[in-house]
Amino acid sequence: MFLALKLANRRRYSSDDTWCMDRGMGLFAGLNVLPKTAWYTSYSDRVTPEMNRSFLKKLHQLWLRHGLLEDTANLDFTTIPYWGDDSHLENNWSGKRGKALASMLAVLAHDPDSGLIDYGSADVMQNDESAVVLEFLDFYREGDKNKENKLRYIVFDSKFTNYENLRNLDDGQVKFITIRRRGKLLLERIDNLPATGWKTVRVECAGNKQRMLKVFDEMVFIKGYDKEIRQITITGNGKIKPAIIITNDTDLHVEQIIRKYTRRRMVEKTISEQIDFFHLNLVSSSMVIKVDFDLTMSILAHNLYRVFANELGRYSNNTAQTMYDKFVLNGADIEIGEKAIKVLLKKKRQLPLILETMQRFNKQKYPVLSNKNLIFEGATYS
Repeated sequence: MFLALKLANRRRYSSDDTWCMDRGMGLFAGLNVLPKTAWYTSYSDRVTPEMNRSFLKKLHQLWLRHGLLEDTANLDFTTIPYWGDDSHLENNWSGKRGKALASMLAVLAHDPDSGLIDYGSADVMQNDESAVVLEFLDFYREGDKNKENKLRYIVFDSKFTNYENLRNLDDGQVKFITIRRRGKLLLERIDNLPATGWKTVRVECAGNKQRMLKVFDEMVFIKGYDKEIRQITITGNGKIKPAIIITNDTDLHVEQIIRKYTRRRMVEKTISEQIDFFHLNLVSSSMVIKVDFDLTMSILAHNLYRVFANELGRYSNNTAQTMYDKFVLNGADIEIGEKAIKVLLKKKRQLPLILETMQRFNKQKYPVLSNKNLIFEGATYS
């Protein structure tokens, strides 16, 4: 039921309870009486963080089995604010609000090729946030029981972890790409780099466009990392100060490294989508356990929309909001028979594509629906 509310673009469950009488949601959840709004906000339940991790691991194995995870994972934090009793919550910086708020700190791992969110947790404490990158690596490898591991690169920004954990990633034979923080001494050093060491590269951008950048590629020693690391200084990127990428991959072409890092913005776009469509900042409870479950259901809902978009081919780059408006937001009559359930969808511009796509599943039986077939057909009215 929680998933149905996420997929149906419901915001605050307590402010709009018309869904309590929605026959379609009851059918989706396999319930004849839907829970009241208080269940989502106040009552305790038996879902634990360990259950959420186990569920995400099962999904992880599913994505691997179907070849939906490629070689790169983008990691980023997001702040989930709460406006009620916040005495037990830490203050975390919210970029969207431009200030620190009583909130829960969550982490997401995003595959830039398929658009899937592979990992998430809302139970991150400030004193443990530097170790989250290692926790994700453990999650990925533990969930990869069939040794289908494609993960080669982990990409994140400069504040995600510390140099000691970068060394741990290197010892674990995982490539990372991140940005180095720019101090005064580092900027002075860049100003004194020899002109002969700079070269111009052409980097692919979004929309089949290309951009010319000046780069200085070198090996430097960093305290804390305690060995030499590849450092790529970039100018001409539209910013006054140069960008400094560091990575333990010494073989990949500089253009590909820059491209991989710039695609990290896709996880930020995904987080914005989680906030705008799945209402991640309108949490249903102040209990971290419930918020972690809320995040897990948001991840599942997001991934279902991504798989649906990829199934439709031409719509693979559409956001969840666009997919909802074009394909999901529609009325229907439901006819429940002895062997099948028919959903008669009202006329809509994209209806023929929906019917064509869903025909492949007409013979599939659903245990939650008493092993009936689920058949989608077009109604004769708008």
